[in-house]
Amino acid sequence: MARFINPFTDVGFKRIFGQEINKDLLTDFLNALLEGERKVKDIRFLDKELLPGFENDRGLIYDIYCTDETGEQFIVEMQNKEHVNFRERTLYYLSQAIARQGERGADWKFSLKAVYGVFFLNFRLTDLPSKLRTDIVLADRDTHELFTDKMRYIFLELPSFTKEESECNTDFERWIYVLKNMETLQRLPFKARNAVFKKLEEIVDIAALSKEDRIRYDESIKVYRDQLAVMEYERLKGLEEGREEGREEGREEGREEERIKNARGMKAIGIPDELISQITGLTPEEVEKL
Repeated sequence: MARFINPFTDVGFKRIFGQEINKDLLTDFLNALLEGERKVKDIRFLDKELLPGFENDRGLIYDIYCTDETGEQFIVEMQNKEHVNFRERTLYYLSQAIARQGERGADWKFSLKAVYGVFFLNFRLTDLPSKLRTDIVLADRDTHELFTDKMRYIFLELPSFTKEESECNTDFERWIYVLKNMETLQRLPFKARNAVFKKLEEIVDIAALSKEDRIRYDESIKVYRDQLAVMEYERLKGLEEGREEGREEGREEGREEERIKNARGMKAIGIPDELISQITGLTPEEVEKL
């Protein structure tokens, strides 16, 4: 039986990163993610309803919306499946957060705070090289010079992270290792290196959940596993349809070969091409070429 919660569930993800009382966990992660670039001192959670929600997201996508002490905003999501227009969805969400900053009255002069989209992906991105971290910024196509730092996407492709515990050299890598392997661990590593992991261990221990939280967590696990079952069914169905299509193509090729064989035999005994075409279904041109 698992000792720790599954961070790929709604309740699990928000228990780790979405609680005001434990906001130092998200702050620590963001600082590990942006190490060497900037330092987040404090965050304040914003109303999730400011971002549009979609019914089909349930069980697949969980999001957290917050701002730091400078006013810069962070949308942090866990996504369990790539879906139609996935990248456009992330663009829409960040654009909404940018556009909402203009709701300040007539004196506003387009002074924007940066918006970061941080997307944990429990799948590999298609049409892109497989790697843990993909940073998207607005830059000149030829020179790669940054055009503006007000909108940034960071995709974290968890299946592409393959390091073992002993190979994690930064707090960012340690966070990714713990999140990816949490449900299978019996203890959380790295507590001696960073006290935040000791606090994390206490928060994610299933035995420490209240009765109400355990009920909510069990329900979120059910939703998550149901989604996995649907995804696996779709994958197997696609494989079977592919195999059936291949078998049908093979049968059609066999029928074509049989028609050609029969047509050649009829031509050999002098049956007119027009009649051969009618019998075999080959076109007159195909029969003539035999």
